Amino acid sequence: MTTKAYGAHAADKPLQSLDIERRAPGPQDVQIEIAYCGVCHSDLHTVRSEWGGTLYPCVPGHEIVGHVSAVGHEVTGFKVGDTVGVGCLVGSCQHCAACDEGLEQYCENGFVGTYNGPTPDAPGHTLGGYSQRIVVDRKFVLKIRHPEEQLAAVAPLLCAGITTYSPLRHWKVGPGSKVGVVGIGGLGHMGVKLAHAMGAHVVAFTTSDGKRQAALDLGANEVVVSRNADEMKAHANSFDFILNTVAASHSLDAFTSLLKRDGTMVLVGVPEHPHPSPNIANLIFKRRAIAGSLIGGIAETQEMLDFCADKGIVSDIEMIRAQQIDEAYDRMVKGDVKYRFVIDNSSLAG
Repeated sequence: MTTKAYGAHAADKPLQSLDIERRAPGPQDVQIEIAYCGVCHSDLHTVRSEWGGTLYPCVPGHEIVGHVSAVGHEVTGFKVGDTVGVGCLVGSCQHCAACDEGLEQYCENGFVGTYNGPTPDAPGHTLGGYSQRIVVDRKFVLKIRHPEEQLAAVAPLLCAGITTYSPLRHWKVGPGSKVGVVGIGGLGHMGVKLAHAMGAHVVAFTTSDGKRQAALDLGANEVVVSRNADEMKAHANSFDFILNTVAASHSLDAFTSLLKRDGTMVLVGVPEHPHPSPNIANLIFKRRAIAGSLIGGIAETQEMLDFCADKGIVSDIEMIRAQQIDEAYDRMVKGDVKYRFVIDNSSLAG
């Protein structure tokens, strides 16, 4: 099938309209007409080859929502017309220890990314959600229960939502937990919403006093301007858990010193340059930990979508046409978005 898409032919070229090929659905496949696709920082880094290894043509997009238009004859659980989503991965080995535990994101043989991953389909690598349709193995398709009018705002849950939900669940955040969220952007705003919905006392950290009210509106109980030494000192040794969403290199010591004994700070942002080495004594004398977390497996991503549907949680978004994507990337670099861009994929038609 020839499908309209938006992508780039080189790192230094703007994105443009492309015609790409999608395979016909196989026995285990689900074909999806994409309604909306969220825009992730990973899209920008990959298109511009800032992480290296980008395969061109590159069609990004791994926050996909839409409707089933065809299913393979062996598919159960999905039918034409269903509202579904696809996140950051569309394949894994399915037989390693991680896959056996439903942790496909940690597949020991490497998961297949929704774009820029190896595939037998032309052109030899996966092409993502900046396109009219996609064909995905049923094991990597997710059910969406949100109402249709929220569908665009559901799209970022497939990356930003699960990236923040997974560590909150793994470290058992809930009632009685004091949780910090560092950075109020695409990831951080979801971290605040989810931690609040889980019953935690949520403290948002921002470098800008101008974001104080916005963080409170998202569900934070308190807001701390991290550049204010007095505000930071008032929370010393008090956090059970801190979710650090900042993708820029910065000193971690200011935040680890806020953890209780046995507290953990989890990093979910990958900086362009390494963080300065943390003060190890700061960890040793309180048995504190610094950890990392990726996205979630398929089962946990479905759990997150169901949790968000039950709690009425979606992302705060700004809708754009596909033709505005380069402008959106430039604005993302400047932090000029509240809090996630989402492409209206109907714009790909013209």
